[in-house]
Amino acid sequence: MAAIFSSLRRRRSPSLEAFLAPTNLNDVALVKTVGSVSSDLISSFSNSSVQFQRKNSRALIRKIEVFVILLEFLSEFSSNLSSTSILCFKELYLLLYRSKILLDYISQSSKLWLLLQHQSISGHFHDLSREISTLLDVLPINELNLSDDVREQIELLQKQSRKSKLFIDKNDENSRLKLYEFLDEFDRGKIPDPVELQKFFLEKLRIRDAQSCRSEIEFLEEQIYHHEGDVEPTASVLNGFVAMTRYCRFLLFGFESDEVELGFMNFKRPTKGLINQEIADTFITIPKDFCCPITLDLMRDPVIVSTGQTYDRASITRWTDEGHTSCPKTGQMLTHTRLFPNLALRNLIMQWCTAHGVVFDPPESADTSAELAAMGSSTRAAVEANKATAGLLIQQLANGSQGAKTIAARELRLLAKTGKDNRAYIAEAGAIPHLRKLLSSSNPIAQENSVTAMLNLSIYEKNKSRIMDEEGCLESIVEVLRFGHTTEARENAAATLFSLSAVHEYKKWIADEGGAVEALARLLRDGTPRGKKDAVTALFNLSTLTDTCTRMIEAGAVTALVGALGVDGVSEEAAGTLALIVRQPMGAEAVGQEEMAVAGLIGMMRCGTPRAKENAVAALLELCRSGGAAAMERVLKAPALAGLLQTLQIYGTKRARRKAASLARVFHRCEGAALQFGGLGIGYAFAGNSTANNDTSFAGDVSLPMSISVPVL
Repeated sequence: MAAIFSSLRRRRSPSLEAFLAPTNLNDVALVKTVGSVSSDLISSFSNSSVQFQRKNSRALIRKIEVFVILLEFLSEFSSNLSSTSILCFKELYLLLYRSKILLDYISQSSKLWLLLQHQSISGHFHDLSREISTLLDVLPINELNLSDDVREQIELLQKQSRKSKLFIDKNDENSRLKLYEFLDEFDRGKIPDPVELQKFFLEKLRIRDAQSCRSEIEFLEEQIYHHEGDVEPTASVLNGFVAMTRYCRFLLFGFESDEVELGFMNFKRPTKGLINQEIADTFITIPKDFCCPITLDLMRDPVIVSTGQTYDRASITRWTDEGHTSCPKTGQMLTHTRLFPNLALRNLIMQWCTAHGVVFDPPESADTSAELAAMGSSTRAAVEANKATAGLLIQQLANGSQGAKTIAARELRLLAKTGKDNRAYIAEAGAIPHLRKLLSSSNPIAQENSVTAMLNLSIYEKNKSRIMDEEGCLESIVEVLRFGHTTEARENAAATLFSLSAVHEYKKWIADEGGAVEALARLLRDGTPRGKKDAVTALFNLSTLTDTCTRMIEAGAVTALVGALGVDGVSEEAAGTLALIVRQPMGAEAVGQEEMAVAGLIGMMRCGTPRAKENAVAALLELCRSGGAAAMERVLKAPALAGLLQTLQIYGTKRARRKAASLARVFHRCEGAALQFGGLGIGYAFAGNSTANNDTSFAGDVSLPMSISVPVL
């Protein structure tokens, strides 16, 4: 019984009395305590009106009323109770608290949830009835010296309880079946009759406004969040009902409601952040089993190797491509290189991401057929219902009032936050041109909703070209980045540019858009921690294109990146971006002219993550090669560099060891290097191997945590 009421206990935990009978009470005190609990329960629920389970609730209340009569009599006329009677009244105490939990559950649950759980909840009422029957069979009525009228009522209750059967209200059951019929119609690609939906929601469910619909959706989403595998309906079926209810909300109650005046100016802003690691650092901790042992990032495509260990496909593929033949975690030899998808773990990761507001997109090449089969038809029903909802929302974007457009943009943002299907059909239905127009809205919330919706849509690869090909769309996104009304809007515009810049040909388009790089540099310099993260990742993507080097220098991005070397949360990405920029002679010269560049990179080598140290030594190496004599001298005079290089050659990553050995040889060849480093220059390469000693370039060696996802916004 406790399992079905888990959601209620999460909302308001029951007191300890629900599980422990009272102790150290004499006979009279025990009877009065149980009588008080019974009376409170009657006063709380006798006049309450519930939509479903009315007959079962009333029947339970009537039985408790009989116990109240018994307890009132005993508290007044009886003083000595047998041990059996005391045991029975203690059990009655617990039974009353279980009854209260059930009645609370009925009064506080959503109407849709009560229908979906109709049979199960009816079973719990029947269980309580059987417990009452057992208690009355054990209770020594003859020892209580009851009056005739009290005894008669107790014996009648005993007789009725023995004959009680499971009662399932036919009207409630028919309503439950009708609800599934609507879902089945969506599953078959057919939108249910709007008149039938209206009649069902208004008359059967008595859901008569947008606020009630929102409450129903929120309750069902909470059940999905806390879903337990053995509880019906499944999470995928619940998703279908959420999608259907969202559709009915806009179909039946429209957009012009109190939400326009109260909601969109005070709506709860969602959690921001661009990278899964940032979300983890700021708000939640990613379960260890969900992280790849190689990169420590959230796995997108977990696979199993021959040793039975699980890694992210991209990470273990890169590991084997580098020539490794052992398991990174156990050190065992890999008997073969075949990779087997860990579908069970991927499903758990997807559920966790959904529950915690982290967007999860498995690679498009991943085999999801098994997952689709497992999810079944209810997922298709959710897709069809969401499609119908998207159609209504886009109509409002095109023709609605300003308030309706704001609401529509927000709802599209929410629809687009998860799932490739949602993002695909929203764009296919023509949302992007209308969202683009809303980017220039004078309403701060409308602008924030539209740019965030654009961001979520851009995660889907095919939508990137739709956004970039839309006339004026890139320009509008950059305008929001530069002059957006809210911090969130500017940050999400930066995240959108990062998402779009994943396509190589779009990097130059973005860099050439007036003010784009300058605005990213400004956000990196002056933004919030999450804004800095969005900006630095976008700059990193742009810097992978050699043609953007000039723009990065002119726009002040180099100065901003050097300053970010000392900022927690973005220093690693800043070092990686600088390592890319210094590949170009003009980039190396620009970085070399920054007073704090060498000191910042040395600091990364001393205190950074393994990946940050790798990027820092790579940047210093190229700075010596291409940055000119002044930059070389500044690096040579850096304190403690000799020890840092030696440490890195021993304990660094494979690439870091190679870079450190190469940098040591550069110093050794320089006149006076041995004297500068106290004769240690010759020994720098002692930890290097033959592969490292042939390193002359670091192209492709810049490393960043690229399991990057846009926020759930």
